[in-house]
Amino acid sequence: MKKILLPTDFSDNSWNAIKYALQLFKDEKCAFYILNTYTPIIYNMEYMMSSTNIYDLDEIVKNQSENGLKDIKQRILNEFKNHKHSFKTISSFNNLIPEIREVVDDKEIDLIVMGTKGASGSKEVLFGSNTVHALKNAHCPLLAIPDDFQFDSLENILFPTDYKIDYKSIQVIPITFLAHIHKSKVHILNVTYGYDLSEEQEKNKKKLESYIEKVEFEFHNVSNKNLQEAINDFQTENFVDMLIMINNKHSFFENIFFKSVVKQIGFHLDIPFLVIPTKK
Repeated sequence: MKKILLPTDFSDNSWNAIKYALQLFKDEKCAFYILNTYTPIIYNMEYMMSSTNIYDLDEIVKNQSENGLKDIKQRILNEFKNHKHSFKTISSFNNLIPEIREVVDDKEIDLIVMGTKGASGSKEVLFGSNTVHALKNAHCPLLAIPDDFQFDSLENILFPTDYKIDYKSIQVIPITFLAHIHKSKVHILNVTYGYDLSEEQEKNKKKLESYIEKVEFEFHNVSNKNLQEAINDFQTENFVDMLIMINNKHSFFENIFFKSVVKQIGFHLDIPFLVIPTKK
């Protein structure tokens, strides 16, 4: 049974991510954990002038969280009846990122699914700050769902790599699992700059191939493009349903993707993005 964490802030964006997860795994036996975190509210003048004390306000926020989770669970049961799926709710007085890490470790979560929209709603922002921090710090794979993206099928998966990772089975399993249950084709994209692969890269490529040989796949080589451009061009020329990358500390992620100002990288993702950590 897969254990999947669904963080929510009760927004339309987070509900959209929940719907995607339920449809993506509709034929799989899954335990879903729906998480909402809350922290002390900022007490404005209206509250300060009222007779309500701090403890009453904290209780109000707690009740809002618990009731919101009950409503989401009931909505799921009404709209997505599936005997293969079970649901538990978690309401926690904590910040989102540390709570995600605690739940992942405590419940042995296999996958996190969350929305990507930032608080500002700006189309120039790739991910909201919570999603960026979760991508960087998660101990398990995280699937980020763009705002308003609707699940249709998972026919083609794009997996860019520089073959500089000593691939482990645990890193490739999420890719082959999704490809297997949806009969997807995995497109492995490598960007080169006029140099042949090193002996180490060739070794890693063969190792990757041995892990992925039971599903349909194809190697692609692109030269004289940066990674963002190569990914964007591949998406334009081929219908891709999901982008998957391994968060290698010495790769694209640390150097470009997680810059402090995300909107400056000129990389606008409009398909689901699965990030697999190097280590669990």
